[in-house]
Amino acid sequence: MQSKLMIIRCLTLFFNWVLCQEISNLPFPNSFLFGAASSAYQIEGAWNESGKGPSRWDYLVHNTPVVNDGSTGDVAADSYHRYKDDIAALKELGVSFYRFSINWPRILPTGFINEINPAGVEYYNNLIDGLLAEGIEPWVTIYHWEIPLPLHYLGDWNNDKIVQYFTDYANLLFQLFGDRVKTWLTINEPFSFCVLFVNVEVLSAGQEGVPTGTTEYQCAHNVLRAHASVYRLYQFKYKAIQKGRVSIVISSEFSLPASDSAEDIAAAERKRKFDLGWYLHPLVYGDYPQTMIDNIGNYSVVQGFPVSRLPKFTILEKLAIKGAYDFIAINHYTSALTTPGTSSEEPVPSFNNDDGVITYQNPSWEGSDFLKIFPEGFRELLVYIKKNYRNPEIAITEQGFADYPNIINDTARINYYQLYLTQALKAIYEDGVRLTAYTAWSLLDSFEWNNGYLVTLGLYDVDFESENKTRTPKESAKYYKNVIATKCLIDTCV
Repeated sequence: MQSKLMIIRCLTLFFNWVLCQEISNLPFPNSFLFGAASSAYQIEGAWNESGKGPSRWDYLVHNTPVVNDGSTGDVAADSYHRYKDDIAALKELGVSFYRFSINWPRILPTGFINEINPAGVEYYNNLIDGLLAEGIEPWVTIYHWEIPLPLHYLGDWNNDKIVQYFTDYANLLFQLFGDRVKTWLTINEPFSFCVLFVNVEVLSAGQEGVPTGTTEYQCAHNVLRAHASVYRLYQFKYKAIQKGRVSIVISSEFSLPASDSAEDIAAAERKRKFDLGWYLHPLVYGDYPQTMIDNIGNYSVVQGFPVSRLPKFTILEKLAIKGAYDFIAINHYTSALTTPGTSSEEPVPSFNNDDGVITYQNPSWEGSDFLKIFPEGFRELLVYIKKNYRNPEIAITEQGFADYPNIINDTARINYYQLYLTQALKAIYEDGVRLTAYTAWSLLDSFEWNNGYLVTLGLYDVDFESENKTRTPKESAKYYKNVIATKCLIDTCV
C-alpha cells in the first residue's frame, strides 16, 4: 500500500513539474496593465433609441441573411441601459483599463458633424465617468465597425471623403471626452472589414459585381489615410493639453511555414507582409511592403490593368503616415501554416491569390470548433514585430477563446489564457519584447457578428433571455481576476 502511495505521490509531483514547465511561474512586471474589452454594436443594444441613427450593421442584420442564427444586436447585453453592471464586473475583475468603442451613429446619427445627438454624448460621459470613479482607465476605440448607414451608402471606406468624415468625428470625440480619455484607438481591425466582410457580409448578402482584388486595397488605403489624419490632428491640436496617446488596432494571425523548405519559409514571410505588414509597414517605414507592391503590380499587368490595383500614397501622405502611432496595438487569436499556391475557386483578380499563399491549420492543434490554438505563434508574432518594426511598445488589445454558450466552468478558456500569457512572459523576459498591456476579449458574451450568439468569448456569461440580462462570472473570470491581482499565472509564482 505504501509503495502504491509513493508511486501516486511521485506521479503527482511529476505532472506538477510538467505543468510548471508549460505554464510560466514568472510574474508580470509591476507596471504591466491588464484590461478587458467590448465593442458598441456587440453589447449596447438600444439600436434605435434616444436619437441614435442606423448603422451598416443595423441594416445588415435586418435585411440580409448574414447572421448564422438569424439574430441581431438590437438588444444584445443591453449595456446601453446596464453599463453600471458592466462597470461592476470590471471592478470585480480588478482591471486597470476597459477598452470599449463609441457607436458613431449614436453620437452623429447621420455620420456628419452637423447633427450631434446629446443623449449619445450623455451615455458615453456617464460610462467614462463611472469607470474613472472606480479607478478604471477608459481606452476608447473610435471606430469598431459601427459606420453610419448614410456614409455606407456614400461608399463606406472606399470613398476618399471618408478621411474627412472620420477626422471630423474623431475631432468631436477629442473635444467631448479627451479631458478624461488618455488612450485612443482610431480604427479596429481594418483587415476584418476591408477583406473578410467582402467575402462574408457583402457576398453572402447577394451583392454581385463586387470588385474583389481592388476594393480591399482601396479600403485599407483610406483607413491608413484616415488614421494618419486623426493622429496628426491629435498631435497638433490636443496632445500638449490632453496628454493622451493614439494608435490603430491591427489584427493578425501569425503565419508559420508548413515545413522547413525554402519555399514554405518564403511563403510564410510573404503572408506576414500581406497581412501584418500591409498596415505596419506604412506606419513604420512610410509605404507598403515591397513584396505587396511587386506582387500586386505584376498580377495587375498580367490581368490587363493599366496600373496596379494597389493604390499609391502621395509624398505628403507617406510623411503623415510614417510614425503615426504612439504604440502598436495588436489583436491576435491564433496562427496558421503556409505553403505556396493559389486557389482556383477564387475570382480573378483576388486578394486571396495576390500573395501566392495557401494557409491552413494543423488538425492536431487543440482548441474548439471555433478556434484552434498554437500559443508559440503568439510569441513568434511579438518577436517578429520587435525585429522588423523597430522594437516598439506593444499592447495586446484583444485576445481570447471562442467556445459554445452557457459554459460556466470554462476550463478550455483558462487553459488558453495560461498558455498564451506564458508565451507573453517568455517574449518579455527572454526576447526583450516591450509588451506593456494585455486585453482579454471579451468582458461579456456578446453578439459575435456572423455567428450571432452561437459562439461566446466572454469572461462573463450573459443570460440573453432574461429581462435584466444577468451577468455571471465564469471560472475564467475568477482565474483572470487572480492573474491581475497577483501578476502571476500560477500560485507558485517566484
